[in-house]
Amino acid sequence: MAKRSKIQGLPKEVKAWLDTALVEGNFSGYELLEVELKQRGFDIGKSSIHRYGSQFEQKLATLTLASEQAKAIVAASPDDEGAVSEALMRLVQEKLFQVMLDFEVDPSKPLNIASAAKAVAELSRATVTQKKWQAEIRAKAAVVAADVGAAVKKGGLSDAAAEDIRRRILGIVQ
Repeated sequence: MAKRSKIQGLPKEVKAWLDTALVEGNFSGYELLEVELKQRGFDIGKSSIHRYGSQFEQKLATLTLASEQAKAIVAASPDDEGAVSEALMRLVQEKLFQVMLDFEVDPSKPLNIASAAKAVAELSRATVTQKKWQAEIRAKAAVVAADVGAAVKKGGLSDAAAEDIRRRILGIVQ
């Protein structure tokens, strides 16, 4: 098993400072960070800081890209039915399932199956809530479509025109 990174062993407040310094310094200035860490009582070389910084920068870039893409998707396709939420829940379910399949016990970290189980339960609850909401919207649209169809027929529209309006209303949620 690989040796654990010294940076992962830093106290939370020192690691938070380092993360902030890396971002603010545009992931450069590793020698200055090494000096600052030594002044704080931690002997971590610039190479170790660089390795950690490179991984952190890559993760941050991935998250930034995902966030930008999600914003673009939401802007490009309004989500009256919650399709983006549903897709996101499915993606999270898939990733969580993959994590569980790839799971390996690390003796240096306590096993927390309870938090994973809680995440699965919350995700399942969110999925059920999403499905209930979709069913409610479909039912409301069906009632409105029927009401509009009846009202339109009374107003002198043809059956074909009334059916077209009804299908357009129902098309919103199908």
